[in-house]
Amino acid sequence: MPNYGVPPLALARGEGCRVWDEDGREYLDLIAGIAVSSLGHAHPALVEAVTAQVATLAHTSNLFVHEPEVRLAERLRGLLGGDGRVFLTNSGTEANECALKLAIKYGKANGRSYFVATENGFHGRSMGALSLTGKASIREPFGPYALDVRFVPYGDADALKAAVDGDCAAVILEPTQGEAGVVPPPDGYFAAARAACDATGALFIADEIQSAIGRTGAWFAFQHENARPDVLTLAKGLGGGLPIGACVAFGEHGVIFAKGDHGSTFGGNPVSAAAALAVIDTIDADGLLGHATEVGEILAAGIAAVDHPLLAGVRGRGLWRAAVLTGPHAPAVEAAARAAGFLVNAVQPDALRIAPPLILSAAGARAFTTALPAILDAATPQES
Repeated sequence: MPNYGVPPLALARGEGCRVWDEDGREYLDLIAGIAVSSLGHAHPALVEAVTAQVATLAHTSNLFVHEPEVRLAERLRGLLGGDGRVFLTNSGTEANECALKLAIKYGKANGRSYFVATENGFHGRSMGALSLTGKASIREPFGPYALDVRFVPYGDADALKAAVDGDCAAVILEPTQGEAGVVPPPDGYFAAARAACDATGALFIADEIQSAIGRTGAWFAFQHENARPDVLTLAKGLGGGLPIGACVAFGEHGVIFAKGDHGSTFGGNPVSAAAALAVIDTIDADGLLGHATEVGEILAAGIAAVDHPLLAGVRGRGLWRAAVLTGPHAPAVEAAARAAGFLVNAVQPDALRIAPPLILSAAGARAFTTALPAILDAATPQES
């Protein structure tokens, strides 16, 4: 189907932070499969874990239990304070669908009828998740939707507080808007959302599909403000390249579902769960949270130091950044970067997403920022 157009490259293999196309050309991967390949490509710990598991038990369905999914749920609980209940899925969209169903059931039990989400937010493309997505170009063609969702400007704590009352079932937020162009909110915004939900009894759902598992230099981005949600969703970087997601609900919210309320044939798949355990263990053992913070600052400082008419600045945290442009130049800059041997993502017309593997070296970050002026020159529109 023509959803994606014609891809610019056919990739053949990868190692560490580098990939090679079918013609043998080498690139520094600063996309990581859209913030997925947290350990880069062909990491020995991931290869070993997946190989051992697929040779032992590759699939069970949800009719039986297996050790990797139990260990993974317990590990996630430990990272989150110990009192969460975990539902494992096989994508971020499905993690958000799980959270949405939890919130709908909570709302029906408590006489709450509507949801609050943010303009330009992104929560997935299935019909439930899409109903919460505030990007009109992908949302509106598939409406109308069954849910009453009220959209507020992202980062405006007063608008959020005004939109949440005793009839609100849930508020869903990204700690930083990823698909909108790695747009962080003002300091204190997540804490303000937590307070608004506490005051009214609405569920607070944090969509950490892109931001979790070290991407911002913490296990979870909400930890930067110590504003734990009632429900947390994560995916992408959790499996290091294997498809897996999770919905975690805390306290009394972890038992909203009853038997039969939700399910997934592939959720908690043994191979994906083994991969996720290897990712978490490696991030922990190799100190990659601190590394992501350190190298992320080097990357941001290097971009900020570039003086060029096409470049307006840089934003983001850890190894989740956007090079902000002065106009709709991102597709041209992406193409110029690719020609120079760097893979970045034109996530918005005026923003380049940079979300490399968490193992990116300081030298790798500097290689990109050193090359950036020439890349921007190559992307500069020529006067006729």
